[in-house]
Amino acid sequence: MQILPDVQIVQRPGIVEFGWGHHAPELLPAEGLARAAALVLGRDWHAALTYGYDQGPGRLIELLRQRLGRLEGVAPPAEQIMITAGISQALDMLCAQISRPGDVVLVEAPTYHLALRIFRDRGLRAVAVPGDSQGIHVDAAEAMLRMLRGGGERVAFLYTVASFGNPSGATLTADRRYALAALARREGLTVIEDDAYGELWYDAPPPPPIYNLAPGGPVVRVGSYAKVLAPGLRLGWMLASPELVRRCAGCGVFDSGGGASHFVAHVVSAFLELGLLDPHVEGLRAALRARRDLMLAALSRHLPSGCTWNPSLGGFFVWVRLPAGMDGAAILPAAEAAGVSYLPGARFFAEGGGQNYLRLCFSLLPHDQIAEGVGRLGEVLRRA
Repeated sequence: MQILPDVQIVQRPGIVEFGWGHHAPELLPAEGLARAAALVLGRDWHAALTYGYDQGPGRLIELLRQRLGRLEGVAPPAEQIMITAGISQALDMLCAQISRPGDVVLVEAPTYHLALRIFRDRGLRAVAVPGDSQGIHVDAAEAMLRMLRGGGERVAFLYTVASFGNPSGATLTADRRYALAALARREGLTVIEDDAYGELWYDAPPPPPIYNLAPGGPVVRVGSYAKVLAPGLRLGWMLASPELVRRCAGCGVFDSGGGASHFVAHVVSAFLELGLLDPHVEGLRAALRARRDLMLAALSRHLPSGCTWNPSLGGFFVWVRLPAGMDGAAILPAAEAAGVSYLPGARFFAEGGGQNYLRLCFSLLPHDQIAEGVGRLGEVLRRA
């Protein structure tokens, strides 16, 4: 009888896997989560093990509200917060609430490739808006929006990973955030701000969230404990208008099953109560910064001339541009034969392009494998 795997990731012997955007095992706070779980089961076991409130447990909503206020200077009211089963579930839920099959979604070029899959599953058509090292071009987004609406298309929302984006690592500048918030209000355009990596900055924190720049406007912010704690928790949060929060929380799935990831939400609440999150995030930043520095140094040492890459000021990834005429997907079989793998850049473009890019993840691997893997990649690219 075939035994199915327990985890998503596949690490092949002999191959340095730069393709997986996962944590290294030593970066996961198992001991702290065990303390938090013990506290929950010893103190609040019945509240944690029964059906949860549809919007999420009030204790976590209050702790999240207070923490955002302390970190960002703006504490959103509880009626604007919903606990979700991670960002992916939040995106799927939002698609169900604010779009219908055949609608258009504006996305960056490049953008998070698995968000594109969620949009396709909901029958949405992703239209790419160009960006650069400073994030999406807001004027291009406005022109695209007006052109599409003028042609009778319904634009459901614009999706952006505004801080340390996946895959490019680009961060939307403060000026462009203000411009995008103004565009959202002026045109009635819903903007979904994916803030998976906002706390994982290595040199300086990102500008204020777009959501905080558009009070009362049609901006939705989704965040997660996947990157700052552990992805297996399947726990995240959403900030939105009270009306949209009520619509989402009032769905049949929550009426039937209770709040998302309810027991885990209690464990994360206890993790926060114990004062464990802030020191954990600081240690995580330091560990990831060291991996980032090592990868950037190795790229400078081993990649051939004509290759360029972003400085990766936060997040998990380095976005490498290959010389003109080189195709990351075409080279991948030779790279894997040489013992190194990555994600080709074309996967991150909604409407084609990106063949001469590739994405490298530095969060999963120990230092020696990062250096070895970049060395192998450099040899393959020189031969190509």
